[in-house]
Amino acid sequence: MPTEFARLLLAWYLPHARKLPWRGNPDPYAVWVSEIMLQQTRVETVIPYFQRWMQRFPTVQALAESNEQDALQTWEGLGYYSRARNLYRAAKEVVKRFGGRLPTTRLELEKLPGIGRYTAGAIASMAFGQDEPALDGNLRRVLARVFNLTVLLRTKQGKQALQQLLDEHLPRGQAGDFNQAMMDLGATLCTPRSPDCANCPLATICQAYRLGVQEERPLTEPRRQVPLYTVTAAVIRRDGRVLIAQRPVAGLLGGMWEFPGGKQEPDETLTACLEREILEELGTRVTVGEPIGIYRHAYTHFKVTLHAFYCTLNGTEPQAIEASDLRWALPNELAAFPMGKIDRQIARHLSTVAKI
Repeated sequence: MPTEFARLLLAWYLPHARKLPWRGNPDPYAVWVSEIMLQQTRVETVIPYFQRWMQRFPTVQALAESNEQDALQTWEGLGYYSRARNLYRAAKEVVKRFGGRLPTTRLELEKLPGIGRYTAGAIASMAFGQDEPALDGNLRRVLARVFNLTVLLRTKQGKQALQQLLDEHLPRGQAGDFNQAMMDLGATLCTPRSPDCANCPLATICQAYRLGVQEERPLTEPRRQVPLYTVTAAVIRRDGRVLIAQRPVAGLLGGMWEFPGGKQEPDETLTACLEREILEELGTRVTVGEPIGIYRHAYTHFKVTLHAFYCTLNGTEPQAIEASDLRWALPNELAAFPMGKIDRQIARHLSTVAKI
């Protein structure tokens, strides 16, 4: 018998469930792809990427038979590119080990690259009807408010409190709907700021709302200051082509292509920074020419301001010392190489100007 909490939530979900392209899809692969894309990304952002991905890779087999560069290019713009690499690696493993069918249990799913406890619980409950919780940020926030949790949720004590509540309230046989109902409630009514408590189906049992502290739950640690880095990038020109470098697979933007450069050191000019970085990365020297533009971007834990410059070689042939590969490409060929946001902006600029 569902608890009052689960009963109220499921009764609200039935008429209010969001219409999403991966819901109601009988293929567990669609659920898997959507859950990987939704990690650290809003639903509205994910929808067009999900549709494009499923058109390009409609099955696990199709993804496994492609290559990592295709996966990265299709993912481009969604960020957190290790998710795409892991999705591709996991697809190959699913084909090899399970004949192209996702395993149905949380423990087996967790063994695949890129699938942690939350994602495994989401897939197991939504795609296979398993009685597993999917504890994302929305679920944590709803539980913290309804039950007025006064502990930091990511501490050992907080995790124990959340698990105890899930053990008590997860309705057997309805875990998939329960998890999705919590996600929808957190995304539409029980939002991080200015929750719409007047229309919330759980208002009658919400302890934080009764005490007037709903905006103070969940408890959060003070935000750390996000560092800002100044970096440079070189558009090295030769015979109508520009040089691009492929980043190592491990690390930020792994496997993506970029215009070589790097972080400015203290008391270093932008020109000196770029000359040093090119020597360290490519083993050659350049003459730094006129600026192309200034680009800004925020990553999860830091921000960058990037200064791009036209450059010409005045040393030996560049070598892939710190890169996986190097290519000389025409501006109109750059679209075929997966890139991060800033490098794509530079590439688009180059494709619109004749000055190469």
